[in-house]
Amino acid sequence: MALRIVIDVLIGIGLVFALAGTKGIIKMPDTFCRMQASTCVNTMGVIGVALGALLYAIFIMGSVSAAIKIAVIALLIITVNPIGAHAIAKGAYRAGIRPDKPMETDDLGRDLGNE
Repeated sequence: MALRIVIDVLIGIGLVFALAGTKGIIKMPDTFCRMQASTCVNTMGVIGVALGALLYAIFIMGSVSAAIKIAVIALLIITVNPIGAHAIAKGAYRAGIRPDKPMETDDLGRDLGNE
């Protein structure tokens, strides 16, 4: 019974992060802020849901193979999500999209040779 409560809490935490990321996508002012909200917060949501699903698969279902699949999917999402967001941000910057507020330093522009 206590394990089931822990699983439900972990999945609930993941749900809260996912909803916060969705709200951030809607509320943020520019492309780069939206990508930060969608990447960081939703990655944290995946961690909570994946931990809950891992506990459920191992202790309630008794399926190690399902737990391994869940762990691999979670690791791929945690690894690929920030990399994909960085690639999209770089592409948006190269396409001429800039943040609404001026930046103190433009490190990406410096790295791309735009200074």
